[in-house]
Amino acid sequence: MSKGQATKNMVLRLDPELAERLRLVAEVEGRTVSDVAREAVAALVDQRRADKRFQALLEENLARHEASLRMLRDSE
Repeated sequence: MSKGQATKNMVLRLDPELAERLRLVAEVEGRTVSDVAREAVAALVDQRRADKRFQALLEENLARHEASLRMLRDSE
């Protein structure tokens, strides 16, 4: 993330054991928990974008939403 770029605050609920492991990773690396969590989320999103099964689910969702939007537009 570049300096000056806006961020979105979110609440992330983790079980205490996972939260402690995340905190330890951040501490060992000399980083903030937020930085480590952002990196993990970005990696997951990139991984999903390259996943064929996820792409198929995305296409199904797009088709379903497109059909719903058409119904809303045409139901007068």
